[in-house]
Amino acid sequence: MYKQKEIVLSGIRPTGFLHLGNYFGAMRNYVRMQEEYECYFFVADWHSLTTHPDTKELKQSVLRVVAENIAAGINPQKACLYAQSTVPEIAELYLLLNMLAYKGELEKTVTFKDKVRLQPENVNAGLLTYPVLQAADILIHRSKYVPVGKDQEQHLEMARNFAQRFNYRYGDVFPEPQAFNYGSDLVKVPSLDGSGKMSKSENQMVTLYLADDDDLIRKKVMKAKTDSGPTEPGTEMPEYIKNLFLLMSLVSDESTISLFKQQYNNASIRYGDMKKALADDMVKFISPIRERANNLLDDTASLQKIIKDGGEKARISAQKTIEAVREKLGVNYY
Repeated sequence: MYKQKEIVLSGIRPTGFLHLGNYFGAMRNYVRMQEEYECYFFVADWHSLTTHPDTKELKQSVLRVVAENIAAGINPQKACLYAQSTVPEIAELYLLLNMLAYKGELEKTVTFKDKVRLQPENVNAGLLTYPVLQAADILIHRSKYVPVGKDQEQHLEMARNFAQRFNYRYGDVFPEPQAFNYGSDLVKVPSLDGSGKMSKSENQMVTLYLADDDDLIRKKVMKAKTDSGPTEPGTEMPEYIKNLFLLMSLVSDESTISLFKQQYNNASIRYGDMKKALADDMVKFISPIRERANNLLDDTASLQKIIKDGGEKARISAQKTIEAVREKLGVNYY
């Protein structure tokens, strides 16, 4: 008997370039998920308008994010890959969920407070109701699992709250979405200066982007923070050196990592040699993804068709949900 696959949903804003952290923190797992679940992966172009109202580069950014996701292994034949704005049912659900969202709870969200601090001159209603739109993204497909980082757990909790409120007030439509990852495979990729993680928008010289050319990758890695090295065997490793070894563990083979760990432990390591080896392995890892993405970007028509087809597929699921919602609300008049 055919068993329906559980639904997984995830989205990414088309702001900034995708980087190594996006790949190891999310995209690599998406490639695995598409084999085991019914996956909806979308580019959150509406979300980007809350902080990036200038849309001159939006279309190209959306195309690039789609291209990089495919280049990293997302298969549009296996996963539904679409742009948020191609599914108008999301906007309808967003409107209806706003009636269940309260000003006080929205003002308390960490991301709202952060954005207000960062852009005090642009505190728009979309920024305030960002978690409601995010809930609509999740609930429109009645998703069971949402891969999220720590910074998004509060938004997922709010999506559960809105689902509960709707179900309680009008009747059961929505499952309560759960956070999901592959446990030990969840990786936080550190920045090259040892402070925090890689970012799409902050200091670009300490983040390795999937679009970086070979020379730039080497330049960034060679500038990674190090020191003069341990002065005696058994010296404890500082955090920024641990970060270099973590980066190496993502792209280098075991023998290379073992060699430099042994050199560190016996106080003979030369960080220049280690960074050169890491740079070479980073180039080998990133360059095929970059080339595949660039080839896709050169074929705009094919990319646009993937987005169109993905939107049409996403709407099939979304329309079923909206029909159920309208029925529970009693606004199905014909």
